[in-house]
Order: sequence, then structure tokens, then C-alpha cells
Amino acid sequence: MAKAKRARRIGILGGSFDPVHNAHVALARIALDHLQLDELLWVPAGQAWQKTRRFADAKHRAAMVQLAIEGEPRFRLERCELDRPGPSYTLDTVRELQLRTPNAEWFLVLGQDQYANLHTWHSSRELLDRVTIAVAGRAGDEPKPSAELAALPHRALPLPLPAMPVSATEIRHLIELGDAASMRKVADVVPAAVARYIARHHPYS
Repeated sequence: MAKAKRARRIGILGGSFDPVHNAHVALARIALDHLQLDELLWVPAGQAWQKTRRFADAKHRAAMVQLAIEGEPRFRLERCELDRPGPSYTLDTVRELQLRTPNAEWFLVLGQDQYANLHTWHSSRELLDRVTIAVAGRAGDEPKPSAELAALPHRALPLPLPAMPVSATEIRHLIELGDAASMRKVADVVPAAVARYIARHHPYS
């Protein structure tokens, strides 16, 4: 009897990626290995409805993600939120991706802060029905849902991400300072190709 073929396992890592940094890459690599993913889709946010600040232009954020993921064939830039008008709801993204690739097993990769706030996301109940949540907890801690989220049936798995004190907000502040010492600090916390892109294209000018 022929052995049943395993369903394709696909991860989704969304975010503003403003800019993409080393902690994002570390989380993505841990998700690949820990979840045994066939592919991980990087999804830069288009119009993030829960954030009010203005992002760097979409073309810059997409370009920086593309540079950060080069060399890993299981990583892929997914532009659907950048190309779709209106607010970027994760559920819309998941619906679109699942239509394109039916019969796959889907994992939504999050940080603990996002997980704790997931009950406030648009149509979170349907989203939880469609994906397994993979949560980057500190030192392998179990995911900690909010009381509201704990009341909703869902699947959540821990991802053992080591502590990495990297903040996109702090990176943008260093870029704005623009002096040599600040830019050296930026180069320490973003992929080398991303640091070169920032220096050449000035996406935060």
C-alpha cells in the first residue's frame, strides 16, 4: 500500500518589518526547524489597522525583507497585503493563501505580545479555526493567552526563541541620529544586506 503523502506545512510570519532585523530572521529560522515547515511566507503589512504611525514606503520594506531572506530557499516574500487595498486583516491574508494552496497545514508565527492581544484581531475566532498558532516564548516558555483568548478553542505551540533585545523602534531612532556610531549599532542588529540598503537608499529620510 502506498504511503500517504504528508500535507505541505506552511508558516506565515507577518509584521511591519520596519525594518526587518536579526530577531525576525532568528524567529523565522526557529519556526522552519521546530515546525518542520516546507515554506515560510514573510508578509509585510500593508495598512496595519491597529497601528497609527506611518511606515516606511512599502517598496523599501519589501526590498529589505527580500534581502534578509536570500539564501534560504524555504523563505518567500509574500506581497498580498502590500498589493491589497484597505486595512490589512490577517484573516483576509490567510483566506487568500489557503485558496491558493488548499490541503496544506498552516501555522501563524507570532510573538508572545501579539498572541496575548490576538482576541482583539479582526474575526479572530475564524482565524483561530484556520491556523495553528506558533508563539515565540522566552526560553521555551509555554504560550500565555489572554483570558479572552483562552476561552476560544485553538491550537498553540511554543517556539523556543532565545532572548534577543532588538527593537525596530530603537533601530529607526538610531537611523534618524545618522552618526557613524549609531549606524554601526544598526549594522549589528540587522542583516548585512539590509544595513547596506538602508545606507544606500535612506528609507527613513
